[in-house]
Amino acid sequence: MSKPRIGLLGTGPWAERTHAPALAGHPGLEFSGVWGRRPEAAAALAAAHGTTAHSGEVGLDALFAESDAVAFALPPDIQAPLAARAAAAGCHLLLDKPVATTVAGAREVADAAASAGVASVVFCTLRFAAGTASWIDEQAAKGGWFTAHAYWLGALYGAGADSPYADSPWRREKGGLWDVGPHALSALIPLLGDVTEVTAVRTEPDLTHLVFRHTSGVASSAALSLSAPKAGAGTGLELRGEHGTAVLPEGWGDPVDSFAAAIDALLESVRTGRPHPCDVRFGLRLTEILTEAEERAAAGATQ
Repeated sequence: MSKPRIGLLGTGPWAERTHAPALAGHPGLEFSGVWGRRPEAAAALAAAHGTTAHSGEVGLDALFAESDAVAFALPPDIQAPLAARAAAAGCHLLLDKPVATTVAGAREVADAAASAGVASVVFCTLRFAAGTASWIDEQAAKGGWFTAHAYWLGALYGAGADSPYADSPWRREKGGLWDVGPHALSALIPLLGDVTEVTAVRTEPDLTHLVFRHTSGVASSAALSLSAPKAGAGTGLELRGEHGTAVLPEGWGDPVDSFAAAIDALLESVRTGRPHPCDVRFGLRLTEILTEAEERAAAGATQ
């Protein structure tokens, strides 16, 4: 059998450092091409990995026609309509988080995937990095948790920070809630159950505190930011319950390896027909929860 062909949409730092190397180095697939909004960037990234460059509307349709699946490294609200279009063209979807920053946008992708019968995976890093994925599975199997607290405090826009990801209009506009909030939820939901209630408080320049009630009856909390002081930045998740305390392992490993695991998950879902727990419907649910949190934080700010 020929190898499945997977194309890439996006040419920014995340695509350059993670998606393209993982796709080019994966032994189980053919890297079918790169599409970018800037033709010169698509050409450079494609040349670096020995594949074909595409741009514009014609190039987009060509990549869909030449691919069995497509991976996305685009801003969420550019990703969403293109992902719906890719699904309609019969391509399986390897999406970045968040799928979209509007419920309507995320639902459009989920509905398009369902209508076309294509498989999907949303790349929530914690669920695919070897150390953290196994930890989440182990703690979920134990159960008996009394509460959990997560903090994702990035210094992307903190004083003195210098990151290639800072030049991202959507991240600056939407902040930590939307950029790192999916990470927290991608772990909290499998550990404690779906979210049934959200409370949110936001302070400037960008710090959102969330309290979640889960279907298990447990409440958890999360603190999210992209503007923490560099010396105070960090990530963590702590569980407390019948088995004592469990702490998320530090270090998520090489993101290229994590993305390769997400590729494996998509290929497995295609092969078996079984939806992955981090599929586009899960991505839609993340967008629904984050939208509610954003609305509640805004309402609290006006009171």
